[in-house]
Amino acid sequence: MSVMSGGVNPAVVQPLGGRSRGDARYHQHHHQSGSVMMKPQNEPAELVKRALDFKTQGTQCYKDKKYRDAIGKYHRALLEMKGLCRVLGDPDTSKSPSTVLTGISKSTLTDEQKGAVENAELECYNSLAACLLQMELVNYERVKEYCLKVLRKEGENFKALYRSGVAYYHLGDFNKALHYLKESHKQQPTDTNVIRYIQLTEMKIQRNAQREKSEMP
Repeated sequence: MSVMSGGVNPAVVQPLGGRSRGDARYHQHHHQSGSVMMKPQNEPAELVKRALDFKTQGTQCYKDKKYRDAIGKYHRALLEMKGLCRVLGDPDTSKSPSTVLTGISKSTLTDEQKGAVENAELECYNSLAACLLQMELVNYERVKEYCLKVLRKEGENFKALYRSGVAYYHLGDFNKALHYLKESHKQQPTDTNVIRYIQLTEMKIQRNAQREKSEMP
């Protein structure tokens, strides 16, 4: 893989929620009346399950190199998480779902469900950045945005640090690029993509300094 593509495979994400145990709860048959009672679609546990399912589907699309499909699935997962926040009483869609979840009562969701959503949110943003870096025309501003969302929660996340550095490099902010790349280098000192981008960034900074010096009166 070319270093200039900035491609780093996202961490393989294991499905955080299985289907088998919960499937029976989708349809509850009322034998006495013969009617079928549907499970409410906006029940918190159901929203959690849908979000995790979409995230898992996105991961499979990424593995299959169907990057546009993966982007759609990850966005759907994030929408389900925001829907969960609304159901839990917080209509502010600008907030991170994991931020909202930390303030809700235990009786609404289990700690396991909260943790699954928080992890899935970060995985979605990290994987969205990975997908965008595979596009023919890369939106580096959006890559940076997604990576910084991850780093606000996990400041030492290697993939988010590296991809932030790549994004800042291509956006022309070489000082910030070098900062994030060096931070990622601390996490994985032998990663050849990181080393190569650090070299490229230092060359850019050096050339800019020489040009500024030559332009001085």
